Amino acid sequence: MTLSRPARWVFGFLALICLAFIYVPLFVVVVNSFNASKVFAWPPQSYTTDWWHAAFINQALREAVLTSVVIAIAATAFALILGSLIAFALGRYTFFGRHTISLLIVLPLALPGIVTALALRTAFTPWLGTSWEWLGVAVGPTVIAAHATFCIVVVYNNVIARLRRMGTNPEEASMDLGAGVFTTFRLVTFPLIRPALVAGAVLAFGLSFDEIVVTLFTAPANVTTLPIWIFQSLFRPNQGPIVNAVAAVLILISIVPVYLSQKLSGDPGHAGGAL
Repeated sequence: MTLSRPARWVFGFLALICLAFIYVPLFVVVVNSFNASKVFAWPPQSYTTDWWHAAFINQALREAVLTSVVIAIAATAFALILGSLIAFALGRYTFFGRHTISLLIVLPLALPGIVTALALRTAFTPWLGTSWEWLGVAVGPTVIAAHATFCIVVVYNNVIARLRRMGTNPEEASMDLGAGVFTTFRLVTFPLIRPALVAGAVLAFGLSFDEIVVTLFTAPANVTTLPIWIFQSLFRPNQGPIVNAVAAVLILISIVPVYLSQKLSGDPGHAGGAL
């Protein structure tokens, strides 16, 4: 369809407004991370890097980052294993209740976060309510289990979408040529679904890393992730500028997983494949 020049101008203007609505606040956060004023006077009268230095030497912040990374890695590992197995079961076999199971797998991501958090707290806290030490930080198995529950959806969506696109012809051709099940999976199936696995892992890691609602409900008292640290620091005196510096770093780092998920999904126009 060919649009007239006025229509292109209108759509371009609307797109510009949408982009400004999303990215101007992020730009303000980055600029405020260099604002010398503690009250965020705008426009900034002077600039400093003291807040970045204060964030770098903050021991509680470093521990919170490490805790978030450990939890995200563990949740992503569980999600990769379980999400891939479920995708293969539902994508390669036909049985009674298959569509119902598919709906139940996706449902945790569609439910309101507060409902999911309350359900996971009720289910996991009585059994996994303690914490354990790893790399010098406290990590809660309740948080890992809760994060893995909704990270499975991300991996499942990516893997099953790739299985549906590739079909069964490559695997059938491999078996017709004499390859066994495991050889076919190692040489044919796995290389074809590997980009979906990596994209799902990247998105699952990011989803776990910045989750706060479920974490607040399921984390033991001595477990503090980065989102919880940011939430608590917002209400502490003189911590706002440091929070802005941390947020600026997260904005810059977030570009990497978004770019990788786009590259690995196989469709340059849609990050995350099936999402």
